[in-house]
Amino acid sequence: MEIKKVGIIGCGTMGNGVVIVCAQSGYQVVVSEINDQLLNKGLASINSFLTKSVEKGKLSQPDRDSALARIKGTTNTQDFSDCDLVIEAAVENMDLKKKIFAEVDKICPKHTILASNTSCLSIIDIAMATSRSDKVLGLHFMNPVPIMKLLEIVRTIATSDETLDTGRTFGASLGKTVVLAKDTPGFIVNFLLMPFLLNAICMLDAGVASREDIDTAINLGLGHPMGPLTLADLIGLDTILFVVSAIYEELKDPQYAPPPLLRKMVTAGWLGRKTGKGFYEYK
Repeated sequence: MEIKKVGIIGCGTMGNGVVIVCAQSGYQVVVSEINDQLLNKGLASINSFLTKSVEKGKLSQPDRDSALARIKGTTNTQDFSDCDLVIEAAVENMDLKKKIFAEVDKICPKHTILASNTSCLSIIDIAMATSRSDKVLGLHFMNPVPIMKLLEIVRTIATSDETLDTGRTFGASLGKTVVLAKDTPGFIVNFLLMPFLLNAICMLDAGVASREDIDTAINLGLGHPMGPLTLADLIGLDTILFVVSAIYEELKDPQYAPPPLLRKMVTAGWLGRKTGKGFYEYK
């Protein structure tokens, strides 16, 4: 199946990143939010990113204008009625995602593929809120979407070969390298990443080393672009807590049990870069 028009539910950090890569890749895009305030904020972020790309010489002015012309914002989910693919990028709440999928399932044509950008929740659980479980899969983009080259495609036991093939082709058309994961908690990236981050937090809490030395050791010793505590601040400590809690709830594997320090920092509102304070302070 050929995808011509893409719908994206949610215009926050992940959603607007998916909008950008889809529009730049030539797709007509409609993006929704729950109210005009959030929609306008998301569209402004998209405009800002593309404008800065022009200023940095990474994008031409005509290409910026063409990409923006392909994007339509809406607060009405009925505008997804002619989409070939709809990608949900709402907050990580299973009940909300099921509600969204049940709604778009009724609105979209029978051929439309429905995808979730969830980083850890069960895709088959989400799919069963629809009447088209064979046309549901996970499309887990990495953050920031326009920069990171990886796309995890998550296949459930119900996802058809045709849906999977279409997902692969779509991912490649965005310039992403596609990897395929089973519908298991955390998929590939977060299944491996989260214990690494939690161990760094536990090391800091135990006084094994300072935050700077932990990050420097990984940065220079393993060649990572940033250390685990800096990365945790970038991801958001609340996001990490949610992801590890969800994985731990399903697997009961102690390596995903949230450390007390992580819980305390989230309770204190020290969520990382987005709040100006996490393991480090940000102006």
